[in-house]
Amino acid sequence: MRNWLLGLAAVLVLGLVLTRAAWTEGVALPAPAVDESLAAPGTPSRTAVVAGGCFWGVQAVFQHVRGVKKAVSGYAGGAESTAHYEMVGTGTTGHAESVQIIYDPARITYGQLLRVFFSVAHDPTTLNRQGPDSGTEYRSAIFVRDAEQERIARAYIAQLDESHVFKRPIVTAVTNLPAFYEAEEYHQDYASLHPRDPYIMINDAPKVANLRALLPDLYVGK
Repeated sequence: MRNWLLGLAAVLVLGLVLTRAAWTEGVALPAPAVDESLAAPGTPSRTAVVAGGCFWGVQAVFQHVRGVKKAVSGYAGGAESTAHYEMVGTGTTGHAESVQIIYDPARITYGQLLRVFFSVAHDPTTLNRQGPDSGTEYRSAIFVRDAEQERIARAYIAQLDESHVFKRPIVTAVTNLPAFYEAEEYHQDYASLHPRDPYIMINDAPKVANLRALLPDLYVGK
């Protein structure tokens, strides 16, 4: 009887996830009209920080992007003392589940990273929600490090809104990055380490597939 009940519970949970699955369609987007130029070979790595729902899927997407050296799950928007999963999950810390992207500016630009972010990594038109996850910790945000990143981010959002590629306005916040705090070790590389997890299969694996289909010139296999 216990095994039967567990099986029924699993089916019900899977059904709930399916009915509230994350945005997995992806959107073909134009390249940013405002962007930085590719740097000279040998230029030191640069970083970008974005937030778009559960960091597992966002990290998985950027781990497959050409020129990205490393993508790290973490927290941004709040204090160091509250940068812990259980606390962030209360929605009261100011943090968003975020991903720090360390990239080679000679191979990919900041604007191209944002193109991936808006095209396949998340739905930028839903406020404080991505699929089955809701709360301010799942908000859409770009945490900029300097004036140039802010200029490119705001220009691209304006470009996409003016072209009406999304059915609703973009709600992504562009804000200064006070600090980035790495998430707990068990959150790192979660999608690649748990490919058969139903949450990953339904919500995140399609995003990587869309990256390969929609932006093949930026996709790299692992």
